[in-house]
Amino acid sequence: MPAQPFTPGPDASPPAASPQLARSAGVIGAATMTSRLLGLVRDQVLAFLFGAGDQMDAYNIAFRIPNLVRDLFAEGAMSAAFVPTFTRTLTAEGRERAWRLGSLVVNALLLATGLVVVAGMVFAAPITTAFASAYAEVPGKLELTVSLTRVMFPFLALVAVATALMGMLNSLHRFFIPAVSPAMFNVGSIICTIGLVPVMPALGLPLIMAPAIGVLVGGFLQMAVQWPALRREGYRYRPVLDARDEGLRRVLVLMGPGVVGLAAVQVNLLVNSILATGEGTSAVSALNYAFRLMYMPIGIFGVSIATAVVPTLSRHAARNDAAGMRETVSSGLRMMLMLNVPATIGLIVLATPIVALIFEHGAFTPAHTAATAAALAFYAPGLVGYSAVKIAVPTFYSLRDSRTPVLVSLVTVLLNVALNLTFVRVLGFTGLALGTAFSAIFNAGILLWLLRSRLCGLDERRVASSFARIGAASLVMGLAAWATDAAIAAWLPSRAIPVMGLRVAAAIAVALVVLDGAARALRAEEFVETRNMLLDRLRLRRRPA
Repeated sequence: MPAQPFTPGPDASPPAASPQLARSAGVIGAATMTSRLLGLVRDQVLAFLFGAGDQMDAYNIAFRIPNLVRDLFAEGAMSAAFVPTFTRTLTAEGRERAWRLGSLVVNALLLATGLVVVAGMVFAAPITTAFASAYAEVPGKLELTVSLTRVMFPFLALVAVATALMGMLNSLHRFFIPAVSPAMFNVGSIICTIGLVPVMPALGLPLIMAPAIGVLVGGFLQMAVQWPALRREGYRYRPVLDARDEGLRRVLVLMGPGVVGLAAVQVNLLVNSILATGEGTSAVSALNYAFRLMYMPIGIFGVSIATAVVPTLSRHAARNDAAGMRETVSSGLRMMLMLNVPATIGLIVLATPIVALIFEHGAFTPAHTAATAAALAFYAPGLVGYSAVKIAVPTFYSLRDSRTPVLVSLVTVLLNVALNLTFVRVLGFTGLALGTAFSAIFNAGILLWLLRSRLCGLDERRVASSFARIGAASLVMGLAAWATDAAIAAWLPSRAIPVMGLRVAAAIAVALVVLDGAARALRAEEFVETRNMLLDRLRLRRRPA
């Protein structure tokens, strides 16, 4: 639909959105923290067993295709299209009508992803060859990638259902279970990897097949853990499919272009993987490990804030309340900046000790650490951009505008390809990370600039002031963290786990103290409010009953 300035309704008034968003984001953040930490454990298990060699490269490319769709569904187009529509139906027509819409969406997703799964398994060889033709230069590497791709493709159908359940629960303001459900994916993957690796040789299968099977088990658990919570709310699955249903058609209409609108980050990662296959062994794996580390703050802060924002935005949009939407977006952006700007500086400054502490064990060598840390430092500047996109795109969908994110996403993908083709010639595979970071910042900047005109402003002076204050405080923090790490490295040059743990722990502790002091001195109000809220919660938990 054409972009028009949003006109406030007669009763619109700016609500105090920040406290409610902070509480919801805090609940989601706690659950997401659990999931991300388990995801980190999963990566540690894979790094210990397989390092960053040919088997891990094959696994990463094989999982990239279903994982691309998972990321689009779980944290992207599905939530952006389904949650606003489900919320509108729930508010205007009641629960029974909303439950029927939920079943319609589940069945439509099962049908669509089922067809994709069958096609993906049948045509796995040409698909994989198109993405990783350079693997043919290593005997058996391309064939292994094809086999792993076939095993993991059914994951798409499982995650599609899990995401529909997640959307319904989020619309009902049940955030914890949906946010923690990805933890079950990681639990299933970890258990299967550790349990099945010893038996793979007896079955005549490569060791890397164990985590591939774990992907399917984890996908099933991610879906199953949400079902009881939704049944308690009153949902009963119905095997219905009606292509004429207005709600289903609205979801599909938004979701189609929504996949493109939110695809920039994931398509850019796919482009990175394709280009990295020609950069030698471990390039693909190093980029993957680095992105997973960088994505932890996005998952904990960016996704949790965005998930809390979407239902509130949908309600304001349904009431034609421009002031409410403007305040909600502004609050979400300021909260995101308070958390992600320090995380960006911290990842850049402490990339090497963090990677060494987490991954440098077993088959993961110091050379793998150096490659992964370099990629992490180049990925980190895009962290704020990735998180801002997760707030901006659902806002457009709440305004029933799916065209704008699509067009911006397409331009971003083209820019990313151009930057990566340029940077990879100069910086090698780390240039791919830098190009992706620049593209994410561009994507967020254009979306927010366009959204500003739609909502008659985004309280941009307040957002810019918050960014400047937390940016200055974060630079001071980064300098303190770097000095602390350098001092301990000079005193204790060993790379043993206790020493690396001391380096990271001491640097982070000093960084947090300095950040708190600098933020107070610079009057970064949102940071101080977030800190006080967390401390209050800790005091309440410790208070005797």
